[in-house]
Amino acid sequence: MKPTKTEDGHHFHKVVDCQYACPAHTPVPEYIRLIAAGRYTDAYMINWESNVFPGVLGRTCDRPCEPACRRGRVEEEPVAICRLKRVASDNKLDEDVAARMPEIPKQKNGKKVALIGGGPASLTVARDLMPLGYDVHLYDDQPLGGGFMRSQIPSFRLPEQVLNQEVNYILDMGVITQFNTYVDSLKAVLDKEYDAVFVGTGAPRGRDLKIPGREEGDANIHLGIEWLANVAFEHTDKVGKKVIVLGGGNTAMDCCRTALRIGADEVKVIVRSPKSEMKASPWEVEDAEREGIPMMENHVPLEFVVEDGKLVGMRFDRVEAKYDENGKRSLVSLGEEPVLVECDDVCIAIGQDNAFPWIERDLGIEFGQWDMPVVNEESFQSTLPKVFFGGDAAFGPANVITAVAQGHHAAVSIDLFLNGKSVLNERPSALTNLVSQKMGIHEWSYDNGVVEDVRYAVPHADVATSVKDRLLEVELGYDEQLAFAEAQRCLNCDAQTVFTESKCIECDACTDICPTNCINFVDNEEDESALRAKLIVPANNLTQDLLVSEGQLQTGRVMVKDENVCLHCGLCAERCPTAAWDMQKFSYEMAKAGAES
Repeated sequence: MKPTKTEDGHHFHKVVDCQYACPAHTPVPEYIRLIAAGRYTDAYMINWESNVFPGVLGRTCDRPCEPACRRGRVEEEPVAICRLKRVASDNKLDEDVAARMPEIPKQKNGKKVALIGGGPASLTVARDLMPLGYDVHLYDDQPLGGGFMRSQIPSFRLPEQVLNQEVNYILDMGVITQFNTYVDSLKAVLDKEYDAVFVGTGAPRGRDLKIPGREEGDANIHLGIEWLANVAFEHTDKVGKKVIVLGGGNTAMDCCRTALRIGADEVKVIVRSPKSEMKASPWEVEDAEREGIPMMENHVPLEFVVEDGKLVGMRFDRVEAKYDENGKRSLVSLGEEPVLVECDDVCIAIGQDNAFPWIERDLGIEFGQWDMPVVNEESFQSTLPKVFFGGDAAFGPANVITAVAQGHHAAVSIDLFLNGKSVLNERPSALTNLVSQKMGIHEWSYDNGVVEDVRYAVPHADVATSVKDRLLEVELGYDEQLAFAEAQRCLNCDAQTVFTESKCIECDACTDICPTNCINFVDNEEDESALRAKLIVPANNLTQDLLVSEGQLQTGRVMVKDENVCLHCGLCAERCPTAAWDMQKFSYEMAKAGAES
């Protein structure tokens, strides 16, 4: 194999698995170390630079970072990255955060940008463009900013004061807001002579279920996302005693838990598929079950049962999941009598769709499959050059952190476009750095003892109390002592093992001390699979690259390290008598608008 190219930083970026997996590439190990040091405001600001909503995401993120966490290769549970983010938010000094917000130029640059929709993608665009001198106007049909973070995430998961604070950090930069304003025509917005328009309207339409009885029982059958919004804005404050929630996603979990809090005595979540295939985050399912809500799997809806004009139940066909040789699933009826489940109300939470009836089809915006706008996946520009999309409005429903990442990318494109540059060919590069730490001298205490350390549970409010109060936050978060203990579980994966061939005397001291046998001195192979197979422990994870030394060593061999199982313990650097191994701190920051200048 050819030597590993480490110059551009991509190799080391992939090795920081948590940061690499985060759509916004938040520097996770860096802020966890700051939390361990009690530097909560610093940890918050590092988060804010990347993910914009640390307090929101510390409670509600889908946590793509955690399955990637290297601690999960040592023991069962990864570091509680998401909940540590909340620790930074809960313990920051608000006045210090306010003082560290970007300075907004008094002299504007003469360019106006319209944001349609006040959710995380639009707010991220505003946050990135305001410091560059743009006039930013935001339109939203809700009375306050936040979009679906406000209308679809219940207060018992995300307190309103947390959301308000983080939304206002951005709006207070001088964004001109036009709330309670439903945009029913993109042409009308374009006619106001904006230089660019960003569409971040989310996926506002809940999928319906067209089966017998739907129209007759309409008064007590609700689309989940609309029902949650009505509860959030206090248009709905009660529900029937027996409630069925259809669907297995996070919206379904929010619906069933909300129903408990506004009057339901008995709530059932009913899904077509096996419970193991529900799309809801496992922790959301656990929270629902902790509150006594059962999950009925393998039940396919047949009809809404309406008697004397009133919804009284639903009938379901019991099925089993069968899989063909390609793993494709089919649901096969067991041939039993339909199951009747009594209910007073039903929430349908089986998915969301985009809706663009307000975008005229003669503006130059091309629409493709599923009536979605054709959007470039890198620039987020539509076929009408001055119109950009992001968040759920661009490629369909995802999550908050994905919307934030897309907002960053779209802001880069808008800034390039409005400065006459190519939105694809002149994009700024991410900022990377690699700095030697010189063990024992650097500011953070480097602990190279890799020990078993079970994940610390996040305390919860009492169930009997919390299900009676829609506004009472259920998760209490880590206190400072638990946060310190959990932060210590981080393996500091951004402390990279850097190898200098010219210093190596091939004494094998590093291979002797390596706890995972990831360091190898072997004869090179042309074929990567052959090289992977001959290591002390075969490197079978093809998604993680090998580190192959530059050129041959004195014996003609090469050093090959399996980055997949390296625990960044630093024992190789401590043991090496010639300093051929060095621990160097790697940093990566995704490009933001204005970075090219």
